[in-house]
Amino acid sequence: MMETARYAKIVEWSEEDQCFVGSSPGLIYGGCHGTDEKAVFEQLCQVVEDAIALYHHDGKPLPPATCGRDYANKMQTVT
Repeated sequence: MMETARYAKIVEWSEEDQCFVGSSPGLIYGGCHGTDEKAVFEQLCQVVEDAIALYHHDGKPLPPATCGRDYANKMQTVT
């Protein structure tokens, strides 16, 4: 498994910004945005790769993985 697969990647519509916003909680603060959902996801995947490369370059340990936490099902119970 690639290291990037260890981190959840979320793309959601922002009413406030009127665009799609991509984030990877636990790995990066901020993220990327745009009007094309698929393009934002592709950009987010690259941002995650770049962030992991920076951790390695700086000799820092990666944050704990965020995949496998079943976020999709947990979000269904949020009211």
